[in-house]
Order: sequence, then C-alpha cells, then structure tokens
Amino acid sequence: MVDAKMTNPEPKVGSPIIEPPLPSTHRPATDSPRQIPLLPALAVVETPRFHIVGYSVAGEESAVQIPELNVVFDIGKCPRPLLVSDFCLLTHGHIDHSAGLAYYLSQRIFQGMSPGTILCPAKIADGVAGIVHAWAALEGKVAPHRIVPMEVGDEFEVRKGLIARAFATCHTVPSLGYTLVDRREKLRPDLLEQRLPGHILREMKDRGEKITYTVDVPLVAYTGDTALGETLLQDGVRDAQVLITECTFFDPSHKRRAAIGRHLHLDDLLEVLPQLRNELILLAHVSRRTGLRWAAGTLKRALAKSSVHPRVEFLMDHAQHLHVRPGKAAAFVPTEPPSVDETDG
Repeated sequence: MVDAKMTNPEPKVGSPIIEPPLPSTHRPATDSPRQIPLLPALAVVETPRFHIVGYSVAGEESAVQIPELNVVFDIGKCPRPLLVSDFCLLTHGHIDHSAGLAYYLSQRIFQGMSPGTILCPAKIADGVAGIVHAWAALEGKVAPHRIVPMEVGDEFEVRKGLIARAFATCHTVPSLGYTLVDRREKLRPDLLEQRLPGHILREMKDRGEKITYTVDVPLVAYTGDTALGETLLQDGVRDAQVLITECTFFDPSHKRRAAIGRHLHLDDLLEVLPQLRNELILLAHVSRRTGLRWAAGTLKRALAKSSVHPRVEFLMDHAQHLHVRPGKAAAFVPTEPPSVDETDG
C-alpha cells in the first residue's frame, strides 16, 4: 500500500531492555535475566538532545537510529534495537541500506508493535512495495505497513512539532537525504513587546489574525550515499545541529572510485568544511578498503592544516557491544548510574 498522506499519530514509547555492558563491579547475579552481546557492535553517540545508535560500513550495512525521535535512517539488516522506531527513512534502494525492510515490517507485527512506516524516494516506492509483497509469497501474508513516496522538499510529520524533510542527494540510483526539523510556533515579536493578555490574543486569533511565526530548527541531517554536488551546502543540512554524512574514501588514489560510485572522498568534505555550521559532524560509510584508524589519522592531519576546526568524528569510532535481554525488542536507553544509596550499601 502506497500512501502519500503526511500525518501520523503520536508514537508509543516502550520499556528499555537494551543496555550498554555493565561495569565488571555491577554484573547481574547469576539468577538475573541472561544478557547476550548484540552483534555487530553498534555505535552509540550521545548529544545534548538525543542519542545516535547505528552501524555503517560501505557495501556491508548502514542503519542509523535516533531513538528519542522514533526514527531510523535506512535499515541495513535491521539490527534488533532499530525495530522499535515507527518510522524508517530510506535514502535509496541499495541492499546494504535496505536489506532488512521486510524483516523490520514483519517483526514489528510479530512483536505486537504498530505497523511500520517507510519514507522513500518516490521513484522507488513501487519497488519497495514489490519487495514487501514478494516476501509475503514466502511468509503467507503481507505485513501491515505504510509506504510514503517522497520528493525533494516534501515534509512528513513524525509527530507534532517534528518534521522529516527530504533533500536532494546525488547517487547512482534515485536517492534522498532527510533532515529532522524541530518546528516551533512563536508569538510575533511586536505582540510580545506589547505584553497583551491571553484573552486579547485569543480574540485576535479567532478573527483570523496570524499571531505567531514559524521557527524551524534542523536537529539532524542524514545524507545516505551521495557525491558532493550541493548536498552538504543546502539549508537544513549545513546548519543542522548534527550532520551524519557518508565519507567513503580517504586514500588519494581512490578519488576516481569515489567519482564513479558517486560517493564522497575526504577531499570533497575538506572543500566544503569551512561553510558548514554543524555542532557535530559524524562520518559514516567508510570503505572496508580503508582502515578506520588510518582514515582517522588522515583526517586529523588534514584538519591540522585547515583554517577551521569543527568537531568531526567517525560514527564507528563509538562502537560498543550492547547487551540484550531475551524478550521483546526495545529501544536503546543508556543505563542509569547507581544511586548514592546503592553505592553506599
């Protein structure tokens, strides 16, 4: 079913069962619920407003979740914590970004969750629907779901005040990036200065006067796979609080590979870095041809020569083995430190 309607109900929040590994001094007793390391190791990045949980290696798997915002960018092979996000924002159809779609939709129903919603480039919406229905021939039923075709500039309301906006990217197949926008309505400055009482403002609103203005705060932008073009310089991308961008190649001899595959090379990133205003830039989709440590050293040397010094990190530098308890999947939630009473015991 393909549905272009752009509204959705408030998401439900489940209880946490996925946690970072406990310190050795706080291991559960032998009679506690068994915990199993979750493979592969997922990156966990903490920001002031939300966590970023995911895995991204070029050609292998890419899936990045913002648990607090109920969204996962791409789905990869659908690592277990990602199941609980009601909204999957698919950037393009390459299998390392989309292989887990049918599993994501089916498992949500199996585990008693609401049907999943997939946003995707409009040109591949029929293909995504085809995969879901083809899998039904094996499973014996079609998993309830919703597919929302997106074009550049389209907006989708994830929940009240949180908007997913599609932006243009440049890849070998139809593709989009997404920005999650915090949309706020604020009282007009001239009315704020007058300090009008509430009943006067309500009367003005009832007469049809516009008493507020809209403020959009781009929280996080995710590019998926893309060449440079204007991708990183678009409004809502260059000024998002967090930018998660691919940077597949670092070796100078791989620039041609980057161009052919329409991927970013480190030199592309360095070209636009002075124009980016992001508080944090996370690099994802590093090629297996490039060791992460070598890439980090190459980036560090390049930034040392730069006139700007933004916070640039590798997503997979934050990888850790999360532990999962048997049972229903739930979103990653960081463990709380022991209270004073507990430690004084």
